[in-house]
Amino acid sequence: MVDLNAPVIAIDGPSASGKGTVSKRVAHALDFHLLDSGALYRLAGFAARERHIDLDDGLAIAAMLDRLDILFCNDDLSNQDGVVYLDGRRLGPELRTEEAGQAASRVARLPEVRAALVDRQRAFQRLHGLVADGRDMGSVIFPHAALKIFLDASPEERAKRRYNQLKGKGIDVSLTALLADIEARDERDRNREAAPLAVAQGAHIVDTSQMDIEEAVNAVLERWRSRQV
Repeated sequence: MVDLNAPVIAIDGPSASGKGTVSKRVAHALDFHLLDSGALYRLAGFAARERHIDLDDGLAIAAMLDRLDILFCNDDLSNQDGVVYLDGRRLGPELRTEEAGQAASRVARLPEVRAALVDRQRAFQRLHGLVADGRDMGSVIFPHAALKIFLDASPEERAKRRYNQLKGKGIDVSLTALLADIEARDERDRNREAAPLAVAQGAHIVDTSQMDIEEAVNAVLERWRSRQV
């Protein structure tokens, strides 16, 4: 049940900045619920493609989203991709491909799609608290979040991380192509009309370019605990 008094930690940032993994670990450490908003947009793009809906048709995609039954299972930290059930069908790695990411970036710029997902995202605010991972969590979805973090890293470092991640899964990719894709996605996300990627008012910027995951998680937890004193 939604509880507007439940604390929210909003973690925003560009693609491949590490915010997904950091958010999962912070939520686990604090025993908070988790919202992976990026998965919602990946799901929107994935489902639209399956149904042969034009990825530029915001009204049709928004209408489709109203009919979908979506369930998140994000409790298993060993599963880096997370698990989503779409109309009772289990999805996982297919939502984390580069194609799915590109489709997500396209549909995320559509005002109709973003409006259709606002209430669904806000419904995750429940006791004992929520860690919300995305690009507009602190600016649009939870503007009154107890803590706002903007997790960043250089495009080159983010491309290298994505390259290692995909190579680890046995996927043959080009580092040069990944860097170009990340830079193009950054450009789209920062310049879209609806809720562009930006540092939310009052957010703490955490640059993870020289951090490993544990250091990034600790940086967020330290900021959370310092405001609790």
